Amino acid sequence: MRITPIEIQQHQFKTRLFGYDTAAVDHFLEMLADELERLHKQNNELKETLARTRTALEQLREREQALQETLMTAQQVTEELKENARKEAEIMVAEAHLEGEQVVRDAADRRVQLLSEIHQIKRQKISFESGLRALIDGHLQLLDMDVLQFEEDDCQTGLLEQPPAIEPIDEESDPY
Repeated sequence: MRITPIEIQQHQFKTRLFGYDTAAVDHFLEMLADELERLHKQNNELKETLARTRTALEQLREREQALQETLMTAQQVTEELKENARKEAEIMVAEAHLEGEQVVRDAADRRVQLLSEIHQIKRQKISFESGLRALIDGHLQLLDMDVLQFEEDDCQTGLLEQPPAIEPIDEESDPY
């Protein structure tokens, strides 16, 4: 049974002969009512404080939950970023290896092409040298022929320049 301060103040005791001193009882009841009123106010204030504290605590718990979720999300995003960065780095390394292999293949192809060109140039050089040698040999032969021709011409010219030796004809031996 709850008794409020007003009930205490308004409560009436029965009086008897030689009973309680009514003034003292009233005074005591007033003090009791004042004290109960003070405790009641204090209790109400504590209840309000408790309610505010519970509300604040609930808000803090909600914030804590939100922060934990944010932290978890941030950790997941960080892990995803790390994983993506790792994958991207692996892709870049693989692409670099492929490009390196392509450069090596291109260099090898270019080397083969250059060697082929060198061999072709060597064949052309040999062919040119052979042709030049044949041409020179041909010209040398012509020169040799001209020298022989000149020698023959000189011989013939020398014969022409010498008077012919005339032998006397013997008429007796002439059959005509």
